[in-house]
Amino acid sequence: MSSDTPLLSRLRALLADAEGGPDSILYTDSETLAAHSRDSAPFSEPGTPAVVALPRTAEQVEHIMRTAYALDVPVVPQGARTGLAGAANAVDGCLVLNTSRMNRILEIDPANRLVRCEPGVVTKQLNDAVAEHSLTYPPDPASWERCTIGGNIATGAGGICCVKYGVTADYVLGLDLVLPDGRRTRTGRDTAKGVAGYDLTRLMVGSEGTLAVVVGATLALRPARPPALALLAQFPSLTAAGDAVAAITAAGHVPSALELLDRATSQAVADYGHPLLHPGSAATLIVESDAGDPLRDLHTMDLLCKGAGAQNVVTSTTTEESRQIIEARRLVTPALGAFAATLGGKPTAFIEDVAVPRSELAKFIGTIEEIAARYRLRIFTLGHAGDGNLHPTVVFDESDPDEFRRAQTAYDDIMAAGLALGGTSTGEHGIGILKRDWLARELDPVALELHRGLKRLFDPKNLLNPGKVVAA
Repeated sequence: MSSDTPLLSRLRALLADAEGGPDSILYTDSETLAAHSRDSAPFSEPGTPAVVALPRTAEQVEHIMRTAYALDVPVVPQGARTGLAGAANAVDGCLVLNTSRMNRILEIDPANRLVRCEPGVVTKQLNDAVAEHSLTYPPDPASWERCTIGGNIATGAGGICCVKYGVTADYVLGLDLVLPDGRRTRTGRDTAKGVAGYDLTRLMVGSEGTLAVVVGATLALRPARPPALALLAQFPSLTAAGDAVAAITAAGHVPSALELLDRATSQAVADYGHPLLHPGSAATLIVESDAGDPLRDLHTMDLLCKGAGAQNVVTSTTTEESRQIIEARRLVTPALGAFAATLGGKPTAFIEDVAVPRSELAKFIGTIEEIAARYRLRIFTLGHAGDGNLHPTVVFDESDPDEFRRAQTAYDDIMAAGLALGGTSTGEHGIGILKRDWLARELDPVALELHRGLKRLFDPKNLLNPGKVVAA
C-alpha cells in the first residue's frame, strides 16, 4: 500500500499526536504483514492484509475503526495469534488490528474481587499479578503463557481446570468495546449480581471479533487456590476409563482437573520418557484435587479407578509427586512433536476441539480410533474428560498430498461423529473459518438466521472480521 492511499493518509493524520508518531502504529512492510496474516489454525489459508495497526490506547482503536468503516475497509482483530480456528486470519486488503500492545493491568480490586485490564495482557501475567493479593484468575488455556485476555474473551477459551472453576465466560463481568463504526460502549457491571437489560457481555464472549473490538475488560477473581495433589491411573480399555470418570462424577467429587489420554497419546508420553506411564495401556486418567483434604479425596478416587479396572494407579502425597503426575499431561505437546519429527517430510500436528456428553466419551474415543485406522493415520486423543471436551490431534505429513487429503477427511469424520453423539463442534477453540460449515450443520435454521441477524445489527456493512463464524 502506498503512503498516499486514503486509509493511510487519514489514519496518519488522526494518529499524528501518538507517542512515536503514526509510523509506530501503522505497518505496511511485507515482513510485518506476513507475520500478522494468520493465527495457528491449519487447513485455513489466510488473505493478505494491506496494513497492520498496533494501537496502544482505546482512543486510537476508535480512530482506526471509524476511518476503516468510512472507507469500507475490512478490519480483522487479533491478539497473540495462538487461536486454532482461523478467527484471526487476515482477509485480502484488510486492516489487521492487533491489540497486543494494549497490555496494562489498570486496577486490581481485592475488596470486590475483580481486575480491570486491557485486552493485550497475557493470561499468565494477569494471574501472577493478582496472586500478589492472594487471588486467582482461574481460566488456564494451554497457551496461557502467550495468549491474551482479549483473545481468550473472543474465543471463549477454557483450560485444564475449567471442570471445577469454569471457563472465560464465567469470569467476564464487563467489557469496554469499540463497535465496527467506531462508536464506543461499555457492557456489564462491577456488582456481583445484575440482570438489567440483555446480557451483551455474554454475547460478546466467544463472538471471535465479529461484533466489536474489546479494548478493556472487568474480570472476576477468586481466592487463591489451595495446594493440590494428583493421581494417575491407567486402564486396559476405554470403557474402563469411561466408567472411572462416571464413578468419580457420580460420587460427588469435583476434581480441579480430570484429563484423559488415549492409547496413542499414553504411548507417546511413555516413549518420551515419563517414568510413571506404563506402555500398552488403552487410556490414562490424570486427576487433580484441591479439596480441603486432597489426600483423602484422592484416596477415594483411587479406589473408584481401581474398581473400574485400573491396572496402574499412582497417587501423590507431596507437591513434588503431584507435579510429576501433572507433567505427564504437559508433556503431550513435546511428545507429539518428537513423534512428528520421525515422519520426515513436513510434519503437522492438527489439534481438534470437539465436546460430547460425558456419558459418550468412551464411545467417541473408540470411534476416533476407528477413523484413524480407516485412514491410516496417527490420531492422538487427549482432553478434559471431566466435561467431555476432547482434542483429537491428527499428526500427518502435509507435503504428502494423499496424506493431507486423508487428514482433512478424517477431520470431517471426527466432527460428524461428535455431532451424532449429541456433541458440539467446539468446546473452547471457537469456529473461525475452520468450522463455519460445521456450525451451520449444528444449528437449526432459525438459530442460524438469528446469528446472521445479530451480525447484521452490529455490523451492517460486514466489515469486522468478515467471513468468520457465520456467513453474512
